[in-house]
Amino acid sequence: FMANQSSRPGRALLVLFILIIGLSATAFIQGASSIRLGLDLQGGTSVTLQPRVSGNSGKLSSESIDQAVAIIRQRVNSLGVAESEVTATGSGTNKQIVISVPGDTGRRIVELVGQTAELRFRQVLLSGAPAPAAPDTATSTSALVTEDLKSRFAAFDCTNKSNLQGGGGDDPNSTLISCDRDGTAKYLLAPAKVLGRQVSKASSVLDTQGGGGWMVLLNFSNSGTTDFGKLTQDVVNLPQPQNQVAIVLDGLVISAPRIISAITAGNAQITGNFTQQTSSDLANVLKYGALPLAFDRGEVQQVSPTLGKDQLNAGLLAGAIGLGLVLIYSLFFYRGLGLVSVGSLVIAGLLTMLSFLVLGKSIGFTLTLAGIAGAIVSIGITADSFIVFFERLRDEVREGKSLRSAVESGWVRARRTIIVADSVSIIAAALLYFFAVGGVRGFAFTLGLTTLIDLIVVFLFTKPHMTVLAGTKFYGGGHALSGLSASRLGARQTVKVSKGGDE
Repeated sequence: FMANQSSRPGRALLVLFILIIGLSATAFIQGASSIRLGLDLQGGTSVTLQPRVSGNSGKLSSESIDQAVAIIRQRVNSLGVAESEVTATGSGTNKQIVISVPGDTGRRIVELVGQTAELRFRQVLLSGAPAPAAPDTATSTSALVTEDLKSRFAAFDCTNKSNLQGGGGDDPNSTLISCDRDGTAKYLLAPAKVLGRQVSKASSVLDTQGGGGWMVLLNFSNSGTTDFGKLTQDVVNLPQPQNQVAIVLDGLVISAPRIISAITAGNAQITGNFTQQTSSDLANVLKYGALPLAFDRGEVQQVSPTLGKDQLNAGLLAGAIGLGLVLIYSLFFYRGLGLVSVGSLVIAGLLTMLSFLVLGKSIGFTLTLAGIAGAIVSIGITADSFIVFFERLRDEVREGKSLRSAVESGWVRARRTIIVADSVSIIAAALLYFFAVGGVRGFAFTLGLTTLIDLIVVFLFTKPHMTVLAGTKFYGGGHALSGLSASRLGARQTVKVSKGGDE
């Protein structure tokens, strides 16, 4: 019965072939020709962020530094498994945050994660040309616009680059004189009515109705929805520019749209000549909230690898020795079956290599020494899967079954054990990845990925391959070197008993 229920090995091998071709084609299209190495193996980019000390106390809160480190680490992690390092150094007023990112492309990431992302929504009270001018003598319709504010607004110079630095730190409860990011306009803004922490979601989308540009779509929390709805309702019928709401990020105006109807649905759009990259970066920064401190960004520098070639070669040598020992053991103990182990490990290695190439381009995966350790550990996990299947297969042969029948019945019994064992490894890797930081995340990611590849290889190559080999004379006939010789395994002999009871 089990022999008749045998799977179709050709279909499984075809799926595996398509998977390999698909990964290879993806890597070729991406232009991925080499695996990205982590900070410890190839060096990268580093920057030091110096917190600005406000007020006369000259003190920095340890809690605010820790919160900033946590937010920056979230932003880095959201960009992919980049094995970046975010650490706080120094003490007192000399506390700093050091961000190190692997590779030569770390400059943009470092610039991104260091943004303070203080998002405010403020009503526009006055707007004008960027250059200083004489104060407007007209009476404002807003009680917030005093003569002193008019004079300060008129004297403010948005053509001065020092006024275009931004950086946040503005008081949301006070009026603000600010410029847009390009220095083409200046604004007098009312106290903020909606803050960035009231944003529950931020995403980058293509504006298909407003000219095809990129924008950032915001969704507010319950309180944010209420406050934003009230703000837009209060200004909708006012004369220009007081019917405009400025979207202020880090002290600079991103855009100041005119409100034509109250917005009570709990969402808003940020537009401002974004590219796909800049809109995605802004959405990513806003997604994790504002940094509790404003920072002065230090010089971006290239850093050398923290580990030399000797350490890398030692790790690779350890992996090669471990793999060699597994192969020697398989060939010595399982003989012909050991060749199936060799083929399975080759397929697993190929899939792992292609996965590293594709993930390096798609999510920024980088391989570190900790990741190499995860791959070495996975060799043992893969070997365990083969041993479970082969031992169950040999037990079935000992029971006197033919190899064709033994492959199917042995697989039915072995696959549950293989799935459970690999699932435990994947769960452990997932927990390590989500609850750990630094190099441990790289170890966990690689371990989980290679364990998943082990399941793919066992189901799509090892078992179907054994089904095919069971039909050959060498394996199916129980050759002495096949590892499946019934006599060597001590298989039960079928004995025919006569009616008279004599053998």
